[in-house]
Amino acid sequence: FGSSHFGSRSLFRSPPGSFGGAFLVLAMAIKGLKRKVVAKGKKQMLKFTIDCQQPVDDTIITPADLEKFLKDRIKVDNKTNNLGDRVTVSRDKAKIHVSAEAPFSKRYLKYLSKKYLKKQQLRDFLRVVAPNKTSYELRYFNINEDNDED
Repeated sequence: FGSSHFGSRSLFRSPPGSFGGAFLVLAMAIKGLKRKVVAKGKKQMLKFTIDCQQPVDDTIITPADLEKFLKDRIKVDNKTNNLGDRVTVSRDKAKIHVSAEAPFSKRYLKYLSKKYLKKQQLRDFLRVVAPNKTSYELRYFNINEDNDED
């Protein structure tokens, strides 16, 4: 019985001297990864601005507070307080400038701005609007109370 090759395990054995299909797939995956790393060149810097002019004129928010909030909350590699050289947050009067390396979403800035407004309990009065492709603006909701339908 010991020399028989008809046991249940022999069906799943690979031929002697081969490493099996798993090794081949792993080698191909690594080869693909190397190609992507080589293809990347100089990092593209993205620049975004958040304009807080209207609420700052009415002293509702302070841009320094929003700047600090962004510095504390922006995540790089899934970690907060990890900005390093990749992301810089600066302020110019009522405008906040964020410049970051390529994989950075403008939408993420909108999300964080809305989170800040919610924290300050201003989300009911202010909204985040995109006037152009690289900036956001904090504006008041237009509440037109035209009660002429009596």
